Amino acid sequence: MSDSPPREPEVLYSVANHIATLTLNRPHRRNAISGRMLSELAEALNRADRDGSVRCIVLTGAGAGFCAGLDIKDAMAGIGIGGGGKISPSENASFTPNNRDLPTVVLHEIDTPIIAAINGGCAGYGFDLALGCDIRIAHRDAKIVPGFAKRGIVPESGGTWYLTRLVGWAKAAEIGFLGRDLSGAAALEQGLVNAVSDDALALAMEWASEIAANAPLAIRAMKRLYRHGLSESFTAHSDHVLLQLAPLMASEDFQEGMASFVEQRPPKFTGR
Repeated sequence: MSDSPPREPEVLYSVANHIATLTLNRPHRRNAISGRMLSELAEALNRADRDGSVRCIVLTGAGAGFCAGLDIKDAMAGIGIGGGGKISPSENASFTPNNRDLPTVVLHEIDTPIIAAINGGCAGYGFDLALGCDIRIAHRDAKIVPGFAKRGIVPESGGTWYLTRLVGWAKAAEIGFLGRDLSGAAALEQGLVNAVSDDALALAMEWASEIAANAPLAIRAMKRLYRHGLSESFTAHSDHVLLQLAPLMASEDFQEGMASFVEQRPPKFTGR
């Protein structure tokens, strides 16, 4: 038997007060992405989405950074993603755009709302991760780096799909083609983030608590409808809304929502 200690998780997972906090945990590399981190993050996202007690997810980074993108040092050494070297099966995350186990794909498909708390540097794959979240809150001085054009590549994990939808074609072209570094405050001006704060995680937890206090069935249905609405006609989408509305109106949460309104008190939702 090996006496070596267990490896530190590269994604930390905790749940409290209906909020799952996922923390990218390679602070010595500014949370640069490894194959193992990709696998652990996808697993953690799916775990939170399956947990009926979780009503909101907060994604952040350990230490001073959010996520520095793919681990360039490992890639240059031929041992990481994109390095062309041999990666062990336990590290291999099958980094291909159509892999449904990739975190950026999981982000798009889960129904639990997710907030990115961009506590520091956010670049490359980390930028795509943040764009895949429903809400982004950044530290005022966070360094956000959409510099793909300066490295001779394109956003590989959803960035080109999200960016035009978030800020419009002209702004997406400005951000992508110029590839300038942005502070959290500048990202707010560009429409990339929802808010900035001197404590991004604290504000993200505050928003997550407010979301978690709302009706979880309605929130999940709303997120599904937002996602479907990206590719549906208005008529088809209206039909989908009615299909979502019928079971919601039969739920205990709907009755509680109406009762709390009439009784002028805060609602207490159970997710049933």
